[in-house]
Amino acid sequence: MGAGGMRVVQVVRFGGPEVLVPGQDSDPVAGPGQVVVDVAVAGMTFVETQIRRGTDRWHERPRLPYVPGGLVAGLVSGVGAQVDPAWVGRRVLASTGETGGFAERAVALVGALFPVPDGLGLPEATALYSDGSTAQGLVEHAKIGAGDWVLVEAAAGGVGSLLVQLARSAGARVVGAARGSRKLDVVRELGADAVVDYCEPGWTKRVLEATGGMGPDVVFDGVGGQIGRAAFEVTARGGRFSVHGASSGEVTLIEPAEARHRGVKVIGIEQLFAFGPETVRWAEQIIAQAAAGVVRPIIGQTFSLERAAEAHAAVENRTAVGKTLLLI
Repeated sequence: MGAGGMRVVQVVRFGGPEVLVPGQDSDPVAGPGQVVVDVAVAGMTFVETQIRRGTDRWHERPRLPYVPGGLVAGLVSGVGAQVDPAWVGRRVLASTGETGGFAERAVALVGALFPVPDGLGLPEATALYSDGSTAQGLVEHAKIGAGDWVLVEAAAGGVGSLLVQLARSAGARVVGAARGSRKLDVVRELGADAVVDYCEPGWTKRVLEATGGMGPDVVFDGVGGQIGRAAFEVTARGGRFSVHGASSGEVTLIEPAEARHRGVKVIGIEQLFAFGPETVRWAEQIIAQAAAGVVRPIIGQTFSLERAAEAHAAVENRTAVGKTLLLI
């Protein structure tokens, strides 16, 4: 676009995906301690779709209009004062904070840059960064052992697909639960020992059969609601029930007395609040594993910048397999 302008997508009011409107904005300038990134890939999360709707309870509402997107990947094209010029030209992941990613160029603090190793594509790195660090943290907290049976809900999703692979690489056996044959095929390809469709009544009987009647030693509950509850009911005695999400709209809440009675250790969703300080370490671990070919992210669909509304819709209506990205 030359000086003084770049393509962006802005949220012009709170509402459905149609409030994402392509437009122009002035080029960002790197202040002290900042860099400008020429954006090649912009990531998005389910939470960002709820912020756009104005229904999210956990984040301050951005001032309208705003450019969504908190994570980008691309090349550093400029640096501000107090930043090593050696950053220019490097391939990086960059956290932009809450906003600014759906644009041709974005500003980030130099401390929020994560170098992408050679041999790993920028889309793959973007898909891995937040979901991968979450998956790595969940696996570490749940203390998976070789030979454990692990049930992963939403096993074709961004976090779930990585949990399947990490559990397998820890020597565990995996039951992947997902919705619909397309997603189950993906989970099989990732190496799950068994797959079940949790839209089918009695799906937990299939989980018990797969695990020889014992139930899973570890459950990763990213769905909540009735599915999370049903998964808790079949968790093995002495097992761990790890909660990390509520895509159903309700977090699985287990009374401590009930967990004790069942002999199950519940690792509640509040575990995520402690993840912050460890995120970079976990991201480094998972990105190194991806560069080495141990895990691969599932990028289900990509969209151009102008089609950001379609991208948000795909994330929101949960038809998407794996990660949804904008390629700019």
